[in-house]
Amino acid sequence: MKHNNTFYITTPIYYPSGRFHIGTAYTTTFSDAIARYKKLRGYDVRFTTGTDEHGQKIETVAIENNMKPQEYVDKIAEDAKRLWSKMHIEYDEFVRTTNPKHEEIVQKIFDKFMKSGDIYKGEYEGWYCVPCESYFTKTQLVDGKCPDCGREVKLMKEEAYFFNMKKYADRLLKYYDEHPNFIQPESRKNEMINNFIKPGLEDLCVTRTTFDWGIKVKKDPKHVVYVWLDALTNYITFLGYMTDDDTLFKKYWPADIQVVGKDIVRFHAIYWPIFLMALDIPLPKTVYAHGFIMMKDGKMSKSKGNVIYPEDLIERYGLDATRYFLLRELSFEQDGIFSPESFVERFNYELCNDLGNLLNRTIGMINKFYDGIVPSYKGIINESDEDLEKTTNKQIDIVEENIEKYHLSIALTELWTIISRTNKYIDETEPWKLAKEEDKLKLDSVMYHLVENLRKIAILLTPFMPETSKKMFKQLEIKEDLQTWNSIKGYDGLPSNLKVMAKGEPLFLRLDMEEEIEYIKNKMKK
Repeated sequence: MKHNNTFYITTPIYYPSGRFHIGTAYTTTFSDAIARYKKLRGYDVRFTTGTDEHGQKIETVAIENNMKPQEYVDKIAEDAKRLWSKMHIEYDEFVRTTNPKHEEIVQKIFDKFMKSGDIYKGEYEGWYCVPCESYFTKTQLVDGKCPDCGREVKLMKEEAYFFNMKKYADRLLKYYDEHPNFIQPESRKNEMINNFIKPGLEDLCVTRTTFDWGIKVKKDPKHVVYVWLDALTNYITFLGYMTDDDTLFKKYWPADIQVVGKDIVRFHAIYWPIFLMALDIPLPKTVYAHGFIMMKDGKMSKSKGNVIYPEDLIERYGLDATRYFLLRELSFEQDGIFSPESFVERFNYELCNDLGNLLNRTIGMINKFYDGIVPSYKGIINESDEDLEKTTNKQIDIVEENIEKYHLSIALTELWTIISRTNKYIDETEPWKLAKEEDKLKLDSVMYHLVENLRKIAILLTPFMPETSKKMFKQLEIKEDLQTWNSIKGYDGLPSNLKVMAKGEPLFLRLDMEEEIEYIKNKMKK
């Protein structure tokens, strides 16, 4: 029985085909933000990512690079770990499908399916896309090409083992109906039903004989287990399913959310739940399939010269600015658009002007008017105080609600409403005038409210921009007990005689628009 206070989140294990661009980085950043939020709310969180390391394409690329497949995937796995370290991704386990523990359990699962009659032997003829490791019927092709990636396909015929998908089609549809939140957003569910299930779900080819780099079928070793039965089962094999120690499996499964890109939703929303049904295991609570980060001229492509890598943005603009753009730009259900112009604009106007200046102005005024000591809470003194408290408390609820629904872009938009309202509060109350007029009661209230709102903003930012939050807490001298989500409500929680830093460092330095747009464009061409 899964523990009630646990939260299990997974990203797909990535296919090692080169550097990860910002679209790939988005999935893991999105998952990391959710994991951080759940930890703040007191959950025992398990978050996994990793690399999918078997298949024909890997074997082919390794040979082209004069490497053994294992050497090649070892290098790619280390490259991935370095990137996630650079992006401060707080995963609990980096899974690799070449791990002997995983391979052994996949063989056990395959044998179990054979005994139950879910897998049978036959001969397969179909159109095969090597990069996607996928077979398609002729009717599924788009203009004679792969419907997922648009590349050329090959007509192939070979002996293979198949999984009887048809057997579970009606049961899967029934599950969709009874669990409306299983696939999010709903448009992805409609796509699965209309494009794949209702036209007639084809049995799935689950082994190959034309290459050697994969997990051998124990009783028929000329066959290797086909990538999706191998890759998808990582979500349970690395929890110890079918091992002597299945403590983690019992504790964390079923997963609360499995985050994937929309290009692989079919595998996670059709094949994966059917495998689990055949194993008599509960299904994940939610499969969340996000859109793509696109360029103005379409998908990112080296041939177009429009690919941008997260390292290039992080090295120039910092990690949190990169995280903010990724999480803010891609809205629920829709694709997002990356452009150098939009990146620099968000940096200057939202991060530098709205957030950074709010912190700098507040610390500057506290030091100027009070020698850095934050006055005590005086309650609601005027209408601006009342409206600020009311708006902020309301927005906190809205931010929480949207994170719980995994609408992270909307959550950030609603959070920025608090930042904007706090900036407006300064303009309304004009503390510099209150200081001249020696209206101490009102000035005390304004300064306290500004610091308290910045503390709340820093807490709300923690899942999205953790380094920025730390800087804000440090400059405001907020101790750990007041950095928790449980302390976010109310307005009388700041300690007496709180002293802010004498001079705060700018969170973000304003960029030269033309220079930085040109810099990013040049990086995209490399």
